[in-house]
Amino acid sequence: MNRAFSRKKDKTWMHSPEALTKHFIPYNVKFLGNAEVEQPKGTEIVKDAVRKLKFARHIKKSEGQKTPKVELQISIYGVKILDSKTKEVLHNCQLHRISFCADDKTDKKIFTFICKDAESNKHMCYVFDSEKCAEEITLTIGQAFDLAYKKFLETGGKDVETRKQIASLQKRIQELETENSELKKKVQELEIKVNVSQTSSPRVMAPQSPSTDLFDMVPFKPASPLLPIPSSNGTELPPLPVRSSETKKDIFGAEPFDPFISVGGDFPPDIQSKLDEMQEGFKMGLTLEGTVFSLDPLDDRC
Repeated sequence: MNRAFSRKKDKTWMHSPEALTKHFIPYNVKFLGNAEVEQPKGTEIVKDAVRKLKFARHIKKSEGQKTPKVELQISIYGVKILDSKTKEVLHNCQLHRISFCADDKTDKKIFTFICKDAESNKHMCYVFDSEKCAEEITLTIGQAFDLAYKKFLETGGKDVETRKQIASLQKRIQELETENSELKKKVQELEIKVNVSQTSSPRVMAPQSPSTDLFDMVPFKPASPLLPIPSSNGTELPPLPVRSSETKKDIFGAEPFDPFISVGGDFPPDIQSKLDEMQEGFKMGLTLEGTVFSLDPLDDRC
């Protein structure tokens, strides 16, 4: 799908882009509830969910319970469902998780959307009753999805690259700390070997005084050939490591990190999974439809 959303008869958007990118569009509606569905899209899928939730709402109404009133806040960051009185956030549905949105074209009151739950990954169908503006709310969600998709394409790459660089730098720091600890361990091992060799080397006997002649002078001897002077502890020191000139290395012997070159697999899997999830959600797209859910409208007084 080349477009972020699809609808049989596209209509002009009702709000300015600034209203959805910098602010949000509020709607006061009644919340019939939500129910798990098997598929992320489909008219029959939402029809069945609407029937079930309407039936459950009629039962609660007979028990004296009223349909709760909520406030919808729609923006490019998602659809928030808040309690109308306390303003407590009941549900927060991110746009890339919303795959299907539909309104009832008969009474213009019932509308619904399917959203994938962030924790359980189950597809949940949310059903609402509005005051003759179901189609407007559906189009607003579609417009917000379209703007969010464009923003993801325009600036998402930069944000993703920044996250990759931060993750790569964090990983490089851990690698340097590991290399540093290994080098310290090697230095300690060398110091132990040097100390052991010093204690195990044979003692050097003090030279005896040469005999003197009658004039108390040391007899003359021809100079002996020069011999290699051993080290003070009797052992040869290990050779110094030779630096390789093939690749440039840092002080820890590792290739220097270039923040502008990041490999796809060098950042943590949690960031990768979130990016893949957003890409998959936007790629699936949002389907907007106008359909008939049921022939029995919900009582206005509930």
